[in-house]
This record gives sequence, structure tokens and C-alpha cells, in this order.
Amino acid sequence: MTPGVDRSRVPHPGPVPSVRFPAVGTVRLSNGLAMRMVEHQGPPLVTFLLAIPAGSASDPPGQAGLAALTADLLDEGSDGRTAFELHAALDRIGARFGTEVGSDATTVSLTTLSRSAAEGLALLAEIVACPRFDEADVARVLELRRSRLRQLRTVPGAVADRVFLETLYPTHPYGHLGIGTDASLSALTATDVRQFHRDAFQLGSATLIAVGALTHEGFIEAAERAFGDVPMRPVSGAVVVDPAGLGAPGPPSARLVLVDRPGAVQSELRVGHVAAARRTPDYYALRVLNMVLGGQFVSRLNLTLREEKGCTYGVRTAFDFRRAPGPFAMQGSVQSSATVEALQEVFAQMEAIGGDRPVTVTELDLARASLTRGFARGLETAGQVARGIARLVLHGLPADYYDRFVAQVEAVDVSAVTAAATAHLHADSAVAVIVGPADQIAPGLGVLNLGNAERVEVK
Repeated sequence: MTPGVDRSRVPHPGPVPSVRFPAVGTVRLSNGLAMRMVEHQGPPLVTFLLAIPAGSASDPPGQAGLAALTADLLDEGSDGRTAFELHAALDRIGARFGTEVGSDATTVSLTTLSRSAAEGLALLAEIVACPRFDEADVARVLELRRSRLRQLRTVPGAVADRVFLETLYPTHPYGHLGIGTDASLSALTATDVRQFHRDAFQLGSATLIAVGALTHEGFIEAAERAFGDVPMRPVSGAVVVDPAGLGAPGPPSARLVLVDRPGAVQSELRVGHVAAARRTPDYYALRVLNMVLGGQFVSRLNLTLREEKGCTYGVRTAFDFRRAPGPFAMQGSVQSSATVEALQEVFAQMEAIGGDRPVTVTELDLARASLTRGFARGLETAGQVARGIARLVLHGLPADYYDRFVAQVEAVDVSAVTAAATAHLHADSAVAVIVGPADQIAPGLGVLNLGNAERVEVK
């Protein structure tokens, strides 16, 4: 045993260690492609990430899901290789390839051993710049995605997410899920995919990010060989949406929406409204506010609805910070018999935290600790650092954002949280989406004072 240690008391936690994000090198390749890189000591791995500022918000009208479909098809072969040959080349160097499509951007990533960095980066350039988009491959992937959509129609959470976005953003580019709809996908063709790739997946606005056990010089040399001859064409302004320049989405299509699931023993709930963009000045206060309200297990809503009332396994809240104002949402499943009571509690808590029941000092301390004490764990691996850089690029954040995060969160006080709640939580205009048994729920909805429930059937 360690002498001099009092084991009769729980040790008091020390100060949160400061985080120092690694130095990021910034260059432009000979063809003009922007590049950011970090020498990351650790396993002999490298992660390359190409960030393209065109996401699902850039899906053309009537073609929801096109951005995600295009990204999904990138590794289905290139001009010089079939899909089998392309994946065999990736397998030979132990590379892991992936794509991710958000509302504001698409990221294409590849992780491999440091000694295979040049070969891996060449494959990434081939995949992104010269995809095959064969008619048969497009038809097959389209059918797979439509089959997935048919499956999701039976998943209450997926139904609630879709209806919630469509209700909040009825005529806005944020008003659909990235996967699209069965109707929109059924009309897409290989020609649409090729055209969208030409319009949106261009290097003129992209950023290549390289992180791992390689020197800056090694990264630049590999990037020049892989991307130096790729033409730098600008994206089409008629297709690619800059969400930061979008106007307000307008009023929601309804405040109370009900999707009937006869006989369901649980109701899937979404409650929220359009809130704040990522560049809002009170971002840190909103992060703390969310932790207190519903962002962790010991949040107000979870403790009330799960621990006290026993009507759910858990609920949570989140601000979806995007380039344009994204949604604030409470989500969770509750016993069908407790649907109205749970909704009343959510609306009451949203109103109270900025009014007659502000955040307490104890809640504030716990929320700040939850955000700061594990913060460094999210920046450990090369992949985490690469995605951290991508967030800086997408949102135009300062280079020292990660270095200052802990201090900024710890500087948030009770008054800042209350002010953020007053500015960004609006129970009086929030939308409620219910996926549950209508015959059981509908008779009691009048007490919510949200108007008549709009019945929606998801196809």
C-alpha cells in the first residue's frame, strides 16, 4: 500500500489537464489542392481524409439521397480497375477505405501502414477522381439502398428522424435524411450520379488531410505523386449548397405529428425546433446547457423520465451544430401509456431551465466535468486527429480551437447557461413527433396545446 494515503475518503479530482492539439502543417500542392498534415507519433499508420464541402444539403430538388449514393459508389471500380481489382489493391496494403456523408460535407478516408502511404494515397486519388459508375453497379447499389429504406420504415427511430426533419425544414435543403426516400432513389440513374460527381466532387474546394507516422515532407511527396496531375475544377455553384448562406427554413409544417403504429407498446418521440449554427457565439454555453438538460445519464430529463417515472430506458437531447442553424432535439422511446405525460415533462423542462429553474452550481460542475475530463480521449489516434482537422476546415474554426476548449467550457457560468437557454430553447414553438399507437395516444393529446395532430403515413 502507498504510505500516507487516506483511503477513508474518495480522492478529490485534480485539475483537468490542458490539451495541446498537434501542430498542423498547411500547404497547397502544385495543382492548387489545399492540404493539411500532422506528424502523429504512435503506431506506424497513416490516415488520409479528403473533405469535400458537398453533403446531403446539396442533393438536387427531387433527388434526395444522390450525394450519399455517389459516395457509396466511389469504390465500385475506377476507370482502370474493376471493383474486385480495386479492393484487391486495397487489401494488399491492408488499407481501410470509408466514406461519410453529412448534411454539409462528404469525407472520403483511407487508413494504411506508413510504409504504404504513397500507394494508399494513389488509390485514394484514383477512387475519387476516376470512379467507374458502371450502369449495373449503380442499379445494384440503388436496389440495396431502396431495400434498406424499406427496412427502415419498420424502425420507429428512423421513421421519427425522417418525419422530424421533414416537419422542421419543409422546403429547406436540411429537410431530408441523407439516404433519401424510396421515391427519390427510384428515379435516379447512372447519368445522375456521373453528373453529380462532376458538379460536386471536385478538388477546387476540397481539402486533403494527412495524419500519421510520416514526416511533412513525406506526406507532401506522396500527395504530389497521387494528386498533382488531377485537374482542379471548381464545384458547380448551381448544385453545391453553401448552408452558411441559406436563409431561415420558415415555420414548421405542423407542431404535432403522429405516425400510427397500431399495437405498439412504446412511442418513439422527437421534440425540438431549429436552433443554432456551429458558429454561434454561445456555443460552449449551449454544450453545457445540453449536458444538464438531456446530454448525459444524470441529466434532468433522463433522471425524471427514467429514474423517477420509470417510463423509458433513457432519453437524450442534442444540438446538431451545422453550418446553418441545425435542429435541437429530444429523442427517446417511452411506454405508450405515458406518451402525453412524457411530452408534458419535456416541454416543461425546456421552459424551466431558462426560467424558474435555472442550472444549479452542482449541475454546472458535473456538466463541465463531463465535457472536459474525457475531451483528450477524442484526439488520441491519427483518425481522430484527421477528423478534428476536418471539423476545423468545415466550420472555419481557429487553429487553437482544441487547445482552448477546456478553458472555454470551464469559463461557462450559470448566467451564461441561462442566457443560452433563453436564446435557443423555445418550448412555445417546439415540434413534437410521435410514432406510436394512435388509438391509444390521440385522445389525450389536446392537453399539450399544440393544435390538431397531423397524421402522417411514411412511404
